Amino acid sequence: MFDSLSQKLQGAFKNLRGLGKISEENVGESLREVRMALLEADVNFKVARDFIERVKVKSLGQEVLLSVQPGQQIIKIIHDELVDLLGSENAALQLSGNPACLMMVGLHGSGKTTSSAKLALLLQKQARTPLLVAADVYRPAAMDQLEILGKQIDIPVFVMRGETDVLKIAQNAFNFARLNNRATLIFDTAGRLQIDEPLVQELVNLRDQIKPQEILLVLDSATGQEAVNVATHFDKALNITGAILTKLDGDARGGAALSFKAVTGKPIKFAGVGEKVDEFEPFHPERMASRILGMGDIVTLVEKAGEAIDEEEAKRMEEKMRKGQFTLEDFLNQLRQMKKLGSLDKLVDMLPGGAEAARQMDMTKSEREMRRMEGMICSMTLKERQNPTILNASRRRRIAAGSGVTVAELNNLLKKFGEMQKMMKQMGKFQKMMGKMGGGGMPPMLRR
Repeated sequence: MFDSLSQKLQGAFKNLRGLGKISEENVGESLREVRMALLEADVNFKVARDFIERVKVKSLGQEVLLSVQPGQQIIKIIHDELVDLLGSENAALQLSGNPACLMMVGLHGSGKTTSSAKLALLLQKQARTPLLVAADVYRPAAMDQLEILGKQIDIPVFVMRGETDVLKIAQNAFNFARLNNRATLIFDTAGRLQIDEPLVQELVNLRDQIKPQEILLVLDSATGQEAVNVATHFDKALNITGAILTKLDGDARGGAALSFKAVTGKPIKFAGVGEKVDEFEPFHPERMASRILGMGDIVTLVEKAGEAIDEEEAKRMEEKMRKGQFTLEDFLNQLRQMKKLGSLDKLVDMLPGGAEAARQMDMTKSEREMRRMEGMICSMTLKERQNPTILNASRRRRIAAGSGVTVAELNNLLKKFGEMQKMMKQMGKFQKMMGKMGGGGMPPMLRR
């Protein structure tokens, strides 16, 4: 996520961290690198200029001059200003009325239809009852796509094939929602290759009829500063309430994210972080700033873990590990739990310094190894997973052939698993011994 910008900023920070004494000259030199990093990320030049000016004024202030570690203090100022630039805090949806309405607007190819389904899934998890409305009458494939996505996430989609009057579709969608107790309508509207007057007027007419609480502009984050020009046009015509940034998992440079709030005054509310329907999350400026600066995003990682991992199952696994009863069946379950959290490179990216570590490691190779391990364990019978000691030569040949690996690779997996089991047993014995001592494991003679 914003890899190029992140690398360049962290390069500039190496010089800042070494500053023992602050002067206008050395601060200016370091901030020039930051400014170049922002401009190369396609941030609006006025936004970049104002950002650097604010950081410079605060960096040369009395508070920093008296700081024990002035370089670190300047990095904190940059972080805080970056948070402010991205929007300060998460802007939640403002939904009222029954049913409530959201309009999804944007150009072709920005990810509007997919984002509509992703948002519907998120609202369903929040105990709302969404209805997807196919309001793009110019692209039949958009209706088909929305229906397919709706089936995937088990959310109804209102479609009127052959109808070209968007206002009539809207009226019928409202009637359908009331009859079927759907509390939130999400209108997937028509896009264009570029903004034109007929498109804008149609959207204005639809807005005036349905009176949506939210008008969300879907922006492709890879388009950089051009996305901000699009946002300005849509905002002027429709008075948008916020944005959804898509394709943040791709080669996004960061220009759209860092310029949008400053130029339009509207918040970024959500971010699409992958192609899957559940790879969609509320946009938290502070967390995003930390990720851009290589500080990780532990809060989001913990939230993802909380959603994906069953607490009772986790306690049961911990108990089995302590007793040294952890089997290959348990290991398989753990691998599958990890997969629910997302791809390995995204998880590592959320750890402090993770982006740098991911660049040095071959994450694709690591994921491939995990899939191979899963394949090998799946090729075993339940009895073999629970008791690997019965795996003789013929069984091993069968498992290796069934999972498409060599016997040597299978032997390597079993060897590593055996070592892990031994380590778990030793840790269990150590905990038991410390528990018998009492007082958190401290010997009685040392306790007061």
